[in-house]
Amino acid sequence: LKIPFVRVIQSGSPEVKKKEDRFIKGAQVGQIFNTVTRQILSNDEDKIAVIPCGYTKKHLEFVPREKGGGFKGEHAPYSEEVLTAVRDKQSNKDYLKNGNELVTSAQHYCKVRNPETGTWQSAIIDMKSTGLKVSRQWNTMIQMQEVMHEGKAVRLPSFGVIWTLGNEETSNAKGTWNLWVINGREGYVEDPELYKECKHLASMVSDGTVEAADDPDLDADTSDSGEAIPF
Repeated sequence: LKIPFVRVIQSGSPEVKKKEDRFIKGAQVGQIFNTVTRQILSNDEDKIAVIPCGYTKKHLEFVPREKGGGFKGEHAPYSEEVLTAVRDKQSNKDYLKNGNELVTSAQHYCKVRNPETGTWQSAIIDMKSTGLKVSRQWNTMIQMQEVMHEGKAVRLPSFGVIWTLGNEETSNAKGTWNLWVINGREGYVEDPELYKECKHLASMVSDGTVEAADDPDLDADTSDSGEAIPF
């Protein structure tokens, strides 16, 4: 099973450029879309309802932009390349011995609600660079989710709670982009069939039997393309 990505449309995204093949008619900066179906999934407030089911971390190698850019592959978490990468204090980026950039991608496997039908679809919300702080915050909040049952606090699995995610414009000296925001909990997963589907997805992520769909941003010329890797 290959899972598509769900991403925020940025001002530089091809989805808002009419001459690009990936242009989506009517798409606007801040909206959230499915990279495979091209469907806009966010509501009028640029928010989506999600159920987190699993989490993985990827280590991706890119040729720096000034050297032509391009995706070179993925490295295992404890590989020599990852363990020997060096952080450049000026750019705040990690570099491999060969001079290429090493990018950490936090990937949240989720169920995302279709705003038109109310049904749920599997998707990956990936966060990189400045988004890693948001990912860590969300993981901490997920680990702390509890519900009172017969006078006792019972810890819920990650897929037991529905969350609302949005995004907000942020900037630094290098530019402006839209960053994921964890707006809070919407409610609990009370439907038995939905709960079962979420549990199954969580099991597949844990077993490593689920794969990400082709990432269109990895075909770009540089690691700084689109939302994938903000500044």
